[in-house]
Amino acid sequence: MSLESQLNTDLKTAMKAHDKLSLNVIRMMKAALTNEKVKQGHDLTADEELTVVSRELKQRKESLAEFQKGGRQDLVDGVEAEIKIVEAYAPKQLSADEITQIVKDSIAKVNASGMGDFGKVMGAVMPQVKGKADGNLVNQTVKAQLNQ
Repeated sequence: MSLESQLNTDLKTAMKAHDKLSLNVIRMMKAALTNEKVKQGHDLTADEELTVVSRELKQRKESLAEFQKGGRQDLVDGVEAEIKIVEAYAPKQLSADEITQIVKDSIAKVNASGMGDFGKVMGAVMPQVKGKADGNLVNQTVKAQLNQ
């Protein structure tokens, strides 16, 4: 089932359950997908849909961090609930150990010897973890492995 049809099904379920939060988040996701579809000028591939979901998730996580810094617990609670809903549409996230293994394999593959090869390693790692791992965590893992 495509992401769009899954969102449509969940939208109907949320409407019937009078779940306003889910309804709003699903509508925002559908709008983001539609905007991307118009921008690209064609139906989205699964990879492009994944990019949109990742972008939506990242935006909410950034908002969460800002609200926490500002001490706005009322807004933090709402954004945390939204994140849980959006995460249901994102692929399962890789564990830190899985990311470390991918980074080690990529370092060996590109024959990286130090921080000068950071770009090469990131270029090899990111396509493998796209949408399945936080970019900041991948960045930190690559740096840690290259500094060893």
